Amino acid sequence: MKLLSIVLVILVSYDQIAVAYRILGIFPLHGPSHWVMMQPLMKGLAQRGHQVDVVSHFPQKKLIPNYTDISLVGSIPEVRNNVSASEVSLFGKFSMKYLTQMAGNNICELLGHPTLQNLIKNPPQDPPYDLVITEVFMAPCYLAFGRLLKVPMVGIITTSFHDWLNEVTGNPFNPAFIPNMFSTFEQNMDFKERLINFLMMNMISIQIHYYTSFQIEYVKKYFGIEDTSIRELYSDISLFLVNSHPALHGIRPYTPAIIEVGGLHIEDDGELSPEVQKWLDESKDGCVYFTFGSMVRIESFPKELMETFYTSFKKIAPVRVLMKVARKEDLLPGLPDNVMTQSWFPQVTVLKHKNIRAFITHGGLMGTQEAISYEIPMVGIPLFGDQRVNIQSYVKKKVAISLNSISDVTEEKLTSALNTILKDPIYRENAQKLSRLFLDRPMSALDTAIYWVEYAAKYGNFLQSPAVRFSWWQRRLLDVYAFLLFVVSAVLLAALFILRKIKRLLFGLRVYAKDSTVIKSKKNK
Repeated sequence: MKLLSIVLVILVSYDQIAVAYRILGIFPLHGPSHWVMMQPLMKGLAQRGHQVDVVSHFPQKKLIPNYTDISLVGSIPEVRNNVSASEVSLFGKFSMKYLTQMAGNNICELLGHPTLQNLIKNPPQDPPYDLVITEVFMAPCYLAFGRLLKVPMVGIITTSFHDWLNEVTGNPFNPAFIPNMFSTFEQNMDFKERLINFLMMNMISIQIHYYTSFQIEYVKKYFGIEDTSIRELYSDISLFLVNSHPALHGIRPYTPAIIEVGGLHIEDDGELSPEVQKWLDESKDGCVYFTFGSMVRIESFPKELMETFYTSFKKIAPVRVLMKVARKEDLLPGLPDNVMTQSWFPQVTVLKHKNIRAFITHGGLMGTQEAISYEIPMVGIPLFGDQRVNIQSYVKKKVAISLNSISDVTEEKLTSALNTILKDPIYRENAQKLSRLFLDRPMSALDTAIYWVEYAAKYGNFLQSPAVRFSWWQRRLLDVYAFLLFVVSAVLLAALFILRKIKRLLFGLRVYAKDSTVIKSKKNK
């Protein structure tokens, strides 16, 4: 029996090696909240036996077999624990032009970095790459790697599927029941909401395609690829992995090339320190976890707001609070006794703890998915981006209470929200139901993602919609409608012409007959 087990292990290992691919991961965006989805996928592929080379700002601290870092550290300012309250207010006012500049053109500039230029000009050949995986957001200039290396591409989307990608990927979409990603509408929209949704979806898509179209200059400059456009580069993507799920984002039509893997990033992220473990274990009346994510520094907010937090936390005692602050030395004095602060917590491990009762969050999709996975109801204080939309969707599912924005937070509202979440069992019960819907799958999100990545490496663009090869007017059948209109118009005109001829003929015969009768009458006289 032992010998048989050894043989099976050898056979499985041999099979993995026999079908192993060399994969290039390109992740130039320096946002840690985006990286948390990329990292487990690339590590999972390496563990599966594939050789992965990963370009990112987040090199691994420990060596991982089959995993090679191509580091961009220091090429762009650090944002982890480095976004202040004043910068948050700027993010909340951004336009599409600003967004595509900040997360698009600025990132495309990195293509001139020596590390990336060496990869572009001297890609490995022994063995060469079989597949490229990259994030699809505001820097489509990086899609040129697929064309340069002549291999299939997998695009990763850290939110729900972007509205502006439907057109360039041939994915069917209908603004009548699919809310755009920046709206808080439900899928059952009335006329006014459908009108607003239609206008928003199209205006945002037009702006983003317009502003990102200029990135073709980076493609020409750094890749030497001519005679193409940004829109054409999208057609090189064989597969999309999307951080969404019907339980959270509703039922949507997708082509087979769009795979929902919401929650792919959720995994144990470390052990609790003895201090935090003891604090949570002794929180018999429950504990609230409070963080504004990996970038925003809570301690940088105004004194009045911090005092509001302190007062509310003191009022919910003996319930305890874990609060993430980047720099304790900048924290306002007077922290209540029932609050513990740290510069970092292993978030998943914290949310898994049996004594966590509520989560105060800015509404980032990654963190809220983690909370749903572990049945934790939320108090939302959205700051920017898609956070307000995320929180509102949870409010409608009655697993969260929203305070709308940071400027709306008062001691009375926050205390009331916390007490409601902590004491009303309906929020916990709804979170449990939503968690079951979210997690009940035939395979884990990570295994699903790895399966389809390997599928794309094997079969390339097989799953890609044929609609990507059609013009926008062909996709909407405008040429067909125009032809049918022409045919109907031609038939009607022909019928009208014939009727007029018949009328004239009949009218002419009557006149002729009448004239003949008159002439005969005169002759008879």
